[in-house]
Amino acid sequence: MPIKVRKILVTCALPYANGPIHIGHMLEHIQADIWVRYQRMRGHEVWFISSDDVHGTAIMLHAKNLKISEQDLIKNIHKEHKIDFINFNISYDNYHTTHSIENLFLVRKIFTYLNEKKLFNKKKIVQFYDNQEKIFLPDRFIKGTCPICYADNQYGDACEKCSSIYKPTDLINSISVISGTSPILKETEHLYFDLPIFSDMLKKWIYSGVLDSSVIRKTEEWLKSGLEEWCISRDAPYFGFKIPHFLNKYFYVWLDAPIGYISAFKNLCSNNKNINFNDFWSKNTNSELYHFIGKDIIYFHTLFWPSILEASGFRKPSGIFVHGHVTINGLKLSKSRGFLIKASDWVKYFDSDSLRYYYASKLTNNINDIEMNLDDFMYKINNDIVNKLVNLASRNASFINRYFNGYLSDKLDDYNLYNLFVDSNKKMENFFENREFNLIIKNSMQLLDIANQYINEKKPWAIREKIEKNNRLHIICTMGINLFRIIMTFLKPILPILSKKTELFLISDLIWNDVHTPLLSKKITDFPRLYERISSDKIFQLIQLFK
Repeated sequence: MPIKVRKILVTCALPYANGPIHIGHMLEHIQADIWVRYQRMRGHEVWFISSDDVHGTAIMLHAKNLKISEQDLIKNIHKEHKIDFINFNISYDNYHTTHSIENLFLVRKIFTYLNEKKLFNKKKIVQFYDNQEKIFLPDRFIKGTCPICYADNQYGDACEKCSSIYKPTDLINSISVISGTSPILKETEHLYFDLPIFSDMLKKWIYSGVLDSSVIRKTEEWLKSGLEEWCISRDAPYFGFKIPHFLNKYFYVWLDAPIGYISAFKNLCSNNKNINFNDFWSKNTNSELYHFIGKDIIYFHTLFWPSILEASGFRKPSGIFVHGHVTINGLKLSKSRGFLIKASDWVKYFDSDSLRYYYASKLTNNINDIEMNLDDFMYKINNDIVNKLVNLASRNASFINRYFNGYLSDKLDDYNLYNLFVDSNKKMENFFENREFNLIIKNSMQLLDIANQYINEKKPWAIREKIEKNNRLHIICTMGINLFRIIMTFLKPILPILSKKTELFLISDLIWNDVHTPLLSKKITDFPRLYERISSDKIFQLIQLFK
């Protein structure tokens, strides 16, 4: 029975254009890409987008330090980011930038509409000012002690340890990141979005099935403590979009960045006339919208962003999927803190499938951090992919090619065993849909153990000399190849490089629903080198870069 085709739009949080993509960033893009590839395998209409987040003081100062324009900086970074995502097989339909005509148009349109609805208030406030550099300090250019949990070395807007949101002036022992001096307080005027009036809407929305339980609990805390008006402006000097009729003021990056989801899709629609923009963003659409984000930006996506969408007449997300951070030896990978392994460095030593597989083996649908251990990584890749998965294909293909001219037999040895593997697809579907990728890996390895045990018990190597009298070798090895094919079909969204090599080897595409029909009387190619073992030397070389 054919499934109902869903219309799905998937986004990843926008990487900030002040430096390279590191493997901590790549967790989210891999997680989303696996989910997207699975949905496409099921035949759904899926569009996958993201953008570089390119505005803010950090961009301005970084360009100044490099003695280039902001436009040149973000152009160079955008090119580097796109290459990184291509290298990791992140299958974006569009990877755009927030410094675009579409985003400028939408930001101003939404601002004008909300302003006419009187959802902004002007307020005079005192703000931290770096008197040495003559600049008002954005949240991320102030560091100090969190006023909630008292963690040191936290930024001026949110604590990375306890995820609390606070005012920069609440930070204890504040220091300017730019000059290292203690900032002074100076009066300025800003625009504030009336977030509190959306409290009732948000209280209903967070229980509508869009959030996982752990994210609901965190959002409940903020709602219970009471929402505050949200500042959406920044003082000059600043790199971004100017606010109309508000002298020397710019839109805060956290207003124009999420609108970048909409503008990236609008740009995609302008280049693909087969996509209807309103089918995905109008308020009463039946399509689905999912945001993949890290746990450090829950507040913006569960409170501020849905309120902006509600107020401006756009649809709200169908789901917000939140993941934890990547840690190495307990330390969070962080571009701003200089603690990272660049994605571009990773692919110099290992293929991208290796990181995709390792992350998938640890990814659940909760917000727990993922601890990366490079020894564990090497063991998992060599044991799971090389010793179990690839070896299953290798040991059977060699007999098929040597004794049967590369042709599979016209029947299987054990149809009950084959159907046992096929019947696993139902629970695999649930695991993929619920983003429980660790269970995909766990169950695939269990199937591999069964398949390899089957081959060990049948001992095809022991009967090869009797080939002229016995067809058993042919059907046993055909059975092994078909079990390998089923498992590779389940793993295709996770391992795109290995899957493509497998399809070339089998001369057959890995299609989800095709596992019900075994591959019989078909030609396969000579067995290629499907995967390279991870060496400890490569691990050592990567660690030296990391240090």
